[in-house]
Amino acid sequence: MIIIFKIGDLVSRISHNNDVLFRIVSINNEVARLSGVNVRLEADSSLNDLVISSNNENDREIIERNAKEFNFDRANYFYLPGKILHIDGDENYLNRSMKFYESIGIKANGLCLNEKEISLKINDLIKEYRPDIIVITGHDAYYKKKGDKDNINNYQNSGNFVKAIKEARRLERNQDKLIIIAGACQSDYEELIRAGANFASSPRRINIHALDPAIIASSIAFSDKNQSIDIIKLIEKTKYGSDGIGGIITNGTMYVGYPR
Repeated sequence: MIIIFKIGDLVSRISHNNDVLFRIVSINNEVARLSGVNVRLEADSSLNDLVISSNNENDREIIERNAKEFNFDRANYFYLPGKILHIDGDENYLNRSMKFYESIGIKANGLCLNEKEISLKINDLIKEYRPDIIVITGHDAYYKKKGDKDNINNYQNSGNFVKAIKEARRLERNQDKLIIIAGACQSDYEELIRAGANFASSPRRINIHALDPAIIASSIAFSDKNQSIDIIKLIEKTKYGSDGIGGIITNGTMYVGYPR
């Protein structure tokens, strides 16, 4: 039977044992451009290598788990979580992240920018929104065929993320005053940390879940400003733990007041 694919179809790749669920974003000369549904990954594939899939993961479990954790005692105290600016290279991921923030009670500002544009606009955005936490994410990939994983030129967007981090650090060098969470699937973790990120992906050059950056950001936003976070516990909240996300011990950004 001949399968006719169209933009928006959910598919997986036969040659990769159907390991990742993708959405078709464009088709040109029998080659589909794919965007990961639950992982921050882009790929090209021959239509002959694709099969239709409907195994779409729901964000509800992630939202409910985090909402339960951030259910504070509101009888006597009031809480002022840190402010988040989420910059994302993918509009679908951005919308999911914004829904996640809203569902757990965080007011965040979100913008969709091409990864190449972020470094050009990030300082103006920081001045406009005055965030405590900034997320710089989108798509990335490590091109193994090019060789050395320590060469940033062998990554799709790690170089663009590094430029954006460095620009933000020109404005605020203190990593407790401006907390940066950066990277996407298979990103050059070491270079993102060296550039000044508090948290980054991906130590083992693996894929990360679409909501992983938002999970890290929201946890820091809901952590007491005068206390260091439990970094191991925080990273274990993400889909693949320390294989996918790593970082430095950082203070929270939430003020706690009394009385309510």
